[in-house]
Amino acid sequence: YYNSNKNPRIIRAMAIANAFISSSIVSRSKLSSSSYSSSHSRVFRDGFIQPGKTSFHQNKYLLRASIDSTKTVGSYSSSDQEADSVPMPIVLIDQDSDSDATIVQLSFGDRLGALIDTMKALKDLGLDVAKGTVTTEGSVLQTKFFITHLDTARKVEDPDMLERIRLTIINNLLKYHPESSERLAMGEAFGIKAPQKKLDVDIATHIHVKADGPKRSLLCIETADRPGLLLEIIKIMADINVNVESAEIDTEGLVAKDTFHVNYRGAALNSSLSQVLINCLRYYLRRPETDEDSY
Repeated sequence: YYNSNKNPRIIRAMAIANAFISSSIVSRSKLSSSSYSSSHSRVFRDGFIQPGKTSFHQNKYLLRASIDSTKTVGSYSSSDQEADSVPMPIVLIDQDSDSDATIVQLSFGDRLGALIDTMKALKDLGLDVAKGTVTTEGSVLQTKFFITHLDTARKVEDPDMLERIRLTIINNLLKYHPESSERLAMGEAFGIKAPQKKLDVDIATHIHVKADGPKRSLLCIETADRPGLLLEIIKIMADINVNVESAEIDTEGLVAKDTFHVNYRGAALNSSLSQVLINCLRYYLRRPETDEDSY
């Protein structure tokens, strides 16, 4: 086909693919749904996905690559991708599921690319990506990183570092998938296109405290996302002596959905303290601007 068809776009795409494979950088093509079950997982270590059987859609070519961790190769498709709806970007930081590592899960429909650059950005923070999994569920590609501190091999506990991880991944999304800026709250300040939909912070903010045994409570927060949000929440709880045991930090497009296991002096929060915590969080989270100068 290469010799018989002189279409320069096809020749360029195949040349990129050959160079990509020869340089041992992971590339991705849109996988045929017929070749996968509804849930299929691959494990990668050190940036390389273990080989598996894949097949490709006919008449469709999609290449995403990273060159020297600074540039990405664009994509060519026989269909008009601009007409496709932009999927929901989701960044989930899980502190509960693994006792030895912080789990970061990233999904952006079937468009995830530049994962080597994401791993490099995390390592630049002094973190080690011990392993990862790539899972397809329907048309959604989910990448999960298991992260520890590079020097201690222990999971990340520092709220400041957790927020830096979150912002680093979102920054990579905006850089390598600029179309995500219209679905992310931080796309207004750092993306190429501000979100068309803007959330009313008063309406978007929901806070609940639930019982979670005699020694801890479960705090659930849903609010409009913004830089420094996690640090702000942790600071508010520290000011009223509420301790955070663990957390799940979920950024879904414009919305942050966070859950925290909390206690007060080793015991669950009573109804009075729960109401004080809710009132403090509601007051500060509904302010239009954050006080965190570093973000």
